[in-house]
Amino acid sequence: MNTENMSEARIPRHTLHAYVSAIWTHAGSTPREAQLVADHLVMANMSGHDSHGVGMIPRYMASLGDGELKLNTHAGIVRDAGAVLTIDGKKGFGQVVAYEAMERGIERAKKLGVCAVGLRNAHHIGRIGHWAEQCAAAGLVSFHFVNVAGDPLVAPFGGIDRRFGTNPFCAAFPRDGREPLVLDFATSGIAYGKTRVAYNKGVKVEPGYLIDHAGVPTVEPKVMHEAPFGSLTAMGAHKGYGLAAMCEIFGGALSGGYTTHESTLDTTNAIINCMTSVIVDPKAFDAPDAEAEADAFVEWVKASPLAANTDRIMVPGEPERVRRAELEVKGVPIDPTTWQQIHDAAVTAGMPAAEIDGYMKALR
Repeated sequence: MNTENMSEARIPRHTLHAYVSAIWTHAGSTPREAQLVADHLVMANMSGHDSHGVGMIPRYMASLGDGELKLNTHAGIVRDAGAVLTIDGKKGFGQVVAYEAMERGIERAKKLGVCAVGLRNAHHIGRIGHWAEQCAAAGLVSFHFVNVAGDPLVAPFGGIDRRFGTNPFCAAFPRDGREPLVLDFATSGIAYGKTRVAYNKGVKVEPGYLIDHAGVPTVEPKVMHEAPFGSLTAMGAHKGYGLAAMCEIFGGALSGGYTTHESTLDTTNAIINCMTSVIVDPKAFDAPDAEAEADAFVEWVKASPLAANTDRIMVPGEPERVRRAELEVKGVPIDPTTWQQIHDAAVTAGMPAAEIDGYMKALR
């Protein structure tokens, strides 16, 4: 497929979902696995997080080729200590093993009031908000600490080379009959995938997020994709760095997985995540007015006079909901380079040319 001179495509959500699912079915996934992967990746794009969306497919396909990503692999309980579950993802699709880990944690939290889940050795689990939303849909509060084991991309505060991953933190609070409050962010200033999106589009990133190999600030995303490699910087200077360090230890060490250091550095295309999640049934607290108090706070915050060039104040999770509503109508935007890379992954998966061409018509 020739994407030269092609503008950004707008792909209907259902078409994109079907294409992603078909790619992984042809690669060898069961229909259920392919569906879960497509659910997650497309929803990431729909939520405005292209960094964790369908643009990850080429990396996953390369990891499969490396023998790292294990298709049709399920989460296994290593230890059951009642309110604490230790789960091994066995390098299975993160979109599958994290879903299964949360299922087990949700079931246990509903029974006991709380459950801590340590998930280790999972292939890329993607947008962490997806798992917090799974818990919130079951009426449960959750918070999650994640590391990107053995894949350093971020410089420590005061340092100039990459020493740890983007290490997300996430938390969610459910609200009866309404969308939950969901906070989800990488502890780096921007996610690594956002530099990939910028690199593919040929645009620069905002100042303050990148340094080159010598530690000099830059706005060129190529420093993350071409040697000599630079680094991402932590959000919030020393505070973001501190949170990233605790995500590394809580996610990687406490889960029984591993942290990033010289002997764990990975040279393959795999992205391995470890995650420690705490899932809580709010009904277990003596707090009958918890939701009303949360609502009162949200109303109070939103009543603040607006700053210049601001049309409204949003709360955690609201920007994603706004984006989903917009893209449901307009379609998911995908740049030509990323679309070509997904096309190439479909070929690698063994999808027949005629079937691929049917999906390519979404561009025409």
